[in-house]
Amino acid sequence: MSIPLHRLRAGIIGTGFIGPVHIEALRRLGVQVTAVCGSTQSARATAHQWGIPHVFGDHDYLGLVQSPDVDVVHIASPNKVHVEQALAALRAGKHVVCEKPMGMTSRETARILAALRRPKAPVLAVNYMCRFFPAVLQMRAMVQRGDIGKVIHVQGHFFQDWLLKDTDYNWRILASEGGPLRAVGDIGTHWIDTVSFILGARAEAVLAHTETFHKVRRRPRGEVQTFGKGHAKDWIAYDVDTEDFASLLLRFSKASHGHADAVHANASVSQVAAGWKCSLYVGIYGTTGSLQWEFQNPNEIRVGRRDGPDQVLQRGTPGFDVDVAGFTDTPGGHPEGFPDSHKMQYRAVYEHVATGRATAPLFATADNGHHEVRLCEAVLRSSRSRRWVEV
Repeated sequence: MSIPLHRLRAGIIGTGFIGPVHIEALRRLGVQVTAVCGSTQSARATAHQWGIPHVFGDHDYLGLVQSPDVDVVHIASPNKVHVEQALAALRAGKHVVCEKPMGMTSRETARILAALRRPKAPVLAVNYMCRFFPAVLQMRAMVQRGDIGKVIHVQGHFFQDWLLKDTDYNWRILASEGGPLRAVGDIGTHWIDTVSFILGARAEAVLAHTETFHKVRRRPRGEVQTFGKGHAKDWIAYDVDTEDFASLLLRFSKASHGHADAVHANASVSQVAAGWKCSLYVGIYGTTGSLQWEFQNPNEIRVGRRDGPDQVLQRGTPGFDVDVAGFTDTPGGHPEGFPDSHKMQYRAVYEHVATGRATAPLFATADNGHHEVRLCEAVLRSSRSRRWVEV
């Protein structure tokens, strides 16, 4: 028996760039956001801005996950604390939406898988929200139907420039805070998960090259918000132990639908690509056609043909409507983008919870999150050994 989404109550851990994105998307769904956790000052400010009744300052995540006024815990904190916070929420019987990566190492994330094996365990979703762009869902349907024949190969990139200068700073640059992979772990995994979702297959081997252009960077005293600009009179120099960009070759497993066999993919990932703000591009090439999509132009899919005219499908028009029904809310010509992908993901997660898991889990599960961390570890081993590495 299903319950209304507005009966479910969310608590948010983290008040940086992504925490308010979660809050705004949940509010648009009618979900109650009843609690927020962070530093005392930021948690109070966030609660005041959004009218959230319960504040857990001094990073008191245990207080939040144990609150009787919270049903679902959203983890939007730095990577290094994801596992401990997720485990605490699961032990308290709370469902979890966790920002990626799910943890810093696969040994850590395996603990989450173990916690979820117990009877009547809560639901855990990893926030790979690119799955819920209507274009990605549409391409997934077209590939699985065989609309472009059998997939031959995939190529693309994820480029940003927000860390181009040596004075650009964020906690993600530090391996101790975000993990030993930065560009690949932070944005490259979004590209890989998107392709995995479209193909219905997993990346099972990788040949990687990673590079750090800024071996030494300078940071202001204190923290800088994600995508923020540091301004300081007194800069601190520090050695960089994460990569600025990477080149990846990937081999995907055979898809169960039969239209993708051990597909080869290549991707470039960079956070120092001048002029690119947030460009995730995917090209899927099959025996009878191709599909291309760009994150910064999210409402269009380009369909390529050798023996016929190319097409541009626009969301809400024939060929880009029926397959994404339920995952798009506005008519064609009314753009949907980044905030809407979060809303659609949380709708899928909360409906899965509200219906007692009667709906299909299209969202990334803990098993997907664990695999992505194992893939990052394989990228590191490959880059160091200069060889293909199995995941």
